[in-house]
Amino acid sequence: MPPSTTVPIDRLWPEPAGAVDDASLLETYAFPPDRSWLRMNFIASLDGAVTREDRSGGLGDAADRRVFDLLRRPAHAVLVGAGTVRAEGYGPMRLHAADEAWRAAHGLPDQPVFALVTRSLELDPDSTVFTDAPVRPVVYTVDAAPADRRKALARVADVVAVGETDVDPTRVRDDLSARGLQHIHAEGGPSVFGAFLAAGAVDELCLTLAPTLEGGDAGRIARSAGATPTAMALAAVLRSGDELLLRYTRATGS
Repeated sequence: MPPSTTVPIDRLWPEPAGAVDDASLLETYAFPPDRSWLRMNFIASLDGAVTREDRSGGLGDAADRRVFDLLRRPAHAVLVGAGTVRAEGYGPMRLHAADEAWRAAHGLPDQPVFALVTRSLELDPDSTVFTDAPVRPVVYTVDAAPADRRKALARVADVVAVGETDVDPTRVRDDLSARGLQHIHAEGGPSVFGAFLAAGAVDELCLTLAPTLEGGDAGRIARSAGATPTAMALAAVLRSGDELLLRYTRATGS
C-alpha cells in the first residue's frame, strides 16, 4: 500500500508551512535539473544509532516512511548495497501506481532502475529482487568477484565490474550517467555511504532524526577506513511530532 499522505509533516525551514502535501514535499526534495546528483537517505537515533535490532526500519515511523517512499518517486535509479538489501528484506524495486502516474506526467519511465553494489555477488538470482523486477536491475561489482556468481546474476541483471577489488563509486556514477540515470537516490548501507563519501561522490544527505536514545553497539550512518570531513549546508528542516527530517547538500567548494 502507498504511504498515507495524512501523516502530518510541517516544514520549519525554509518557507515554514504546516501539514505540507506530497507536491510540496517533492519540491522541497527536488533534484537539481540537468546534472548528475547522488542523494543518500538515512535514519538515525538521537545518539547516532543507525539500526534497532539490526534494521534501520525499526527506527522509523509513518512520517519517515512517507518521505522514504516519496524520495524514490523522482529518482532515475535507486542505489543500495547488497548487505542492506539482505538485512532490510528488500523485494523488487516497484513504485506504487500514484508514483507511476506522477512519473509519467513528468516525462519519466514508470519505474526507476534498481542498482545494487556488492563485491562478493552474494545475491540470489532467484530472489524476487530480480525475478519480479519491473526494470532489469544493474549490479555493480569488482573484477575479483566469483565468475560463477557473475554468470548466474547476468541472467537477471546487468553485471558491471567497476574496480579490481573494491567498487569505485566514481565509476558507478559515471556508468549510471552513461545510461541516462543522472538522479540517483541511495539508501545505504553505511559501508556504501562511507565509500561514496570518501570518493567525493555524495551531493546530498536526507537524514531522519528519530526521537529516541538507543545505546547498544549499533553502527553509524557512514563507515569507512579513514575520516573524510565534508562540509554540508542545511537545505531544509521538516518536522513530524518530535521527529526531524533534515536535508543537507554539499557546501560550495567542499
